[in-house]
Amino acid sequence: MKFEFPDHGGFFTKESPVFVARAPGRLDVMGGIADYSGSLVAEMPIGQAALCGAQVDPSGKLTIRSLNIGRTVSVAPGGEKETERWAVYLAGCVALLKAEGLLHPDAGVRLLLSSDVPLGAGVSSSAAIEVATMRAVAAAFEIALDGLTLARLCQRVENEWVGAPCGVMDQVTSACGEAGKLLLLRCQPHTIEGYTQIPTGWSVFGIDSCVKHSVGGMGYTGVRCAAFMGAKLLGLQPTDYLCNLTPTHYKALGITLPETLSGAAFLEEHGPTWDTVTRVDPAQHYPVLSATEHPIFENQRVETFLAALDVGDFVLAGKQMLAAHASYSRCGLGTKETDLLVELTMDQSGVAGAKITGGGSGGTVCILCPTERETVVAESVAEAYEKHTGNAPRLIQGTSPGALATPVGLL
Repeated sequence: MKFEFPDHGGFFTKESPVFVARAPGRLDVMGGIADYSGSLVAEMPIGQAALCGAQVDPSGKLTIRSLNIGRTVSVAPGGEKETERWAVYLAGCVALLKAEGLLHPDAGVRLLLSSDVPLGAGVSSSAAIEVATMRAVAAAFEIALDGLTLARLCQRVENEWVGAPCGVMDQVTSACGEAGKLLLLRCQPHTIEGYTQIPTGWSVFGIDSCVKHSVGGMGYTGVRCAAFMGAKLLGLQPTDYLCNLTPTHYKALGITLPETLSGAAFLEEHGPTWDTVTRVDPAQHYPVLSATEHPIFENQRVETFLAALDVGDFVLAGKQMLAAHASYSRCGLGTKETDLLVELTMDQSGVAGAKITGGGSGGTVCILCPTERETVVAESVAEAYEKHTGNAPRLIQGTSPGALATPVGLL
């Protein structure tokens, strides 16, 4: 397969081949922030994607260029976390492969990045960059990686090098997703249970609120931390998944969780949680009740949503999306802009449901509606949103194959 970059200005040499990998972003249709608690999630790869070209550099240097921002950096050995933040996503892939013994410590590589996945929109621009980079580097150095191994390594880059406590669904969807289908992932820790075709005559698409989203922010991080606090208060063990508690079982426990709890009080009585990528901050107050209940009920909502799609009950499917959206707000991850998008969307005839996606706190709203209504709904909602806020939202439409379904090509 042949890929075309914009002019790279002589970034690559003519001495060795350039391997190019493509990886899409994803639209979180259902499941979202319940992934780190073991939920079933339903994700679709979007049309926008990242391209990364990798070329072996015999000098042993790591050089990274982004065509999006017109920047080039050279990364010193051991300085992967200290380089410019945008470059850490790529440098971390190389560093992790070396740390795992899959790449020689002295290996050098030139990396060129181009991506049209919207940044800060909650559609996994970071996962797309990581998966494309990891796959391109693996091809350049003849490293064999299956899809789930690729995804898990990329999640570790995000957790350990970038410092964002994301779950695994973004990277798995970018790596293993199929065009036009929902990838069904049981995050315990990463079992692909299959793929569901979007029903004929129906579409899912996104509208980006243009409120910048980040899983590294205190909102997402705090809610994740609170969920693990709640799991400990419910008597779960480190090997247990919160989502394996059904709503009925949860209620039968008869344990009243606090609506909020200070980190200091929790640590004094219970010690730290077992989450490896968050830490309880004594100075923070955490929404323990809502953050704990969200994944318990979200897992059931996902199951109900998928069953409703199977039988063509789009009213029931839409209700699950709206309930998920409301639950995000209870956790403190809603915004007035995403609430407005949902409200404007549900005013449109034919729309089944809408919800905030991914880590929340802004970003994109996912919409389920008849395909014949998609263009009208998208344009009407975008126009009304801009009139209310002064901001023109971005449309996230279309779908494409995951990275593994797209052969690595040559520049």
